[in-house]
Amino acid sequence: MCVALCLRALTDLNDYTFPMLWVKAFHIVFVASWFAGLFYLPRIFVNLALVPPGSEAERARLLLMARKLMRFTTLLAVPAIGLGTWLWLGYGIGRGPGNGWMHAKLFIVVLVLGYHHGCGVLLRKLEAGTLQRSHVWFRWFNEIPVLMLTAAVVLVVVKPF
Repeated sequence: MCVALCLRALTDLNDYTFPMLWVKAFHIVFVASWFAGLFYLPRIFVNLALVPPGSEAERARLLLMARKLMRFTTLLAVPAIGLGTWLWLGYGIGRGPGNGWMHAKLFIVVLVLGYHHGCGVLLRKLEAGTLQRSHVWFRWFNEIPVLMLTAAVVLVVVKPF
């Protein structure tokens, strides 16, 4: 019975909607994965700020983790942005009148890209030993992507304007 209902649901989708749902699903997966990296990378920065002087092995290990995570997070951002652009320009999601929420969401996306870039800048400064920020500062910095993700999800789901 369940299989029959699923097959019926699939056949009821027109040729336009079905592929769009796959693009949307993978967009969500890549955005969630990208944000997971943006949530964890500043946590590594917190730990780097807490490394006691003279603990070079611990510092080197954390920097290696941060470099690898930054590289992986950047790789996840590319399909997230590409699939989102496909949904917007290819399928017209958020285009036309009454879609002011999309402009706000695109602004949030630009902020997320800036935050991602900022993480790269902070990482390079941490590697060079030129950044003197406290673990408390990094803890606050770590909250920014939570706020941006919340704003983006509310805009997409609620579409307030």
